[in-house]
Amino acid sequence: MSEHESGQEKTEQPTPKRLREARKKGQVARSRELNTMLSLLAGAVGLLFLGDTMFTKLSLLVSDSLTLEPKQIREPAMMAATFADSFMTALWLMTPLFVLLIAAAFAGPLFVGGFAFSMKAVAFKLEKINPLKGLKRMFSMKSLVELLKAVAKFLVVAGVAAALLWSMLDSLLALGVEELSASLAHAAQLCGWAFVAISAALILIAAIDVPFQLFQHNKQLKMTKQEVKDELKESEGRPEVKGRVRQLQREMSQRRMMEEVPKADVVITNPTHFAVALKYDDTGNGAPIVVAKGCDHLAARIRQVAESNHITLFSAPPLARALYATTELNQEIPADLYLAVAQVLAYVYQLNNMVDGQAPEMPTDLPVPEGEWSKPVE
Repeated sequence: MSEHESGQEKTEQPTPKRLREARKKGQVARSRELNTMLSLLAGAVGLLFLGDTMFTKLSLLVSDSLTLEPKQIREPAMMAATFADSFMTALWLMTPLFVLLIAAAFAGPLFVGGFAFSMKAVAFKLEKINPLKGLKRMFSMKSLVELLKAVAKFLVVAGVAAALLWSMLDSLLALGVEELSASLAHAAQLCGWAFVAISAALILIAAIDVPFQLFQHNKQLKMTKQEVKDELKESEGRPEVKGRVRQLQREMSQRRMMEEVPKADVVITNPTHFAVALKYDDTGNGAPIVVAKGCDHLAARIRQVAESNHITLFSAPPLARALYATTELNQEIPADLYLAVAQVLAYVYQLNNMVDGQAPEMPTDLPVPEGEWSKPVE
């Protein structure tokens, strides 16, 4: 079982984030045996089915290209143009085979690990030319596995080739008694099928190598329990960071709330434990809105800001507790508290608009419904 530097065993499957990061680094599963098998098999099949037509046209092209008129020989420009045309024609004739080989070269990586391009994978690293690292790779378990695969591949290919030679022995001996053109065509056919058979033999090697490479890749990306926990903390946010963010959010919210206190019409207090600032727009159709509220230390700050801006403080403990418990910031007060708040606002408006210096009578028996807030705070 592989171990992490901390000594913990890598027993956990890689998380989606770990897989994404590995792909960004170009670390994906790859099977060279599958790529080799597909390329050789595609080339063998392409030569078998396209080779006859391609070689016939290429032989005619070579014959025509080497049959030059005296004028072409004496004119270097004409000779260069002739060979350029011949080269482009030959390239066009071999294009189907090239396309087949390119498709096979891309099919292997796409089949195993999918398309992945990363500059980090091709970036220069000193450790790649470190002799000690090189020796370590040469005598590693991975190198041993690669050696065993090479030996197995040699034995499989050699065994298939020997079986083919033995099965085609009569046909090969018969080539000596055939006419030259027929013998060459027959020999090309035998070589083509032999190439296909030997390439197909690599399917066995690829069938073993692909699951092994997938297993090895998954093993390299496995994580310890601690790594999984750390990643979960990072994705959800570390507790201390989340706490600090919440603290900053509360401070920003409180600052915005304090900026609204000077715009309030009245601050209803407990008088010490709670403070709720209300604002009423007499031109609108809505009920009064709570623009700030707080308890204990925050309530003291609200009262202090209100006094600094000459906002009326009205002591009504049951009403203050009810407003604090039932209404959130920037929300209208509940309908059950309309009458009590209306009496307070009427008193505040009369107090602010005194003309003869005689203060209005302060309402004392406010109609506040019963609730949890009815219990006095010690």
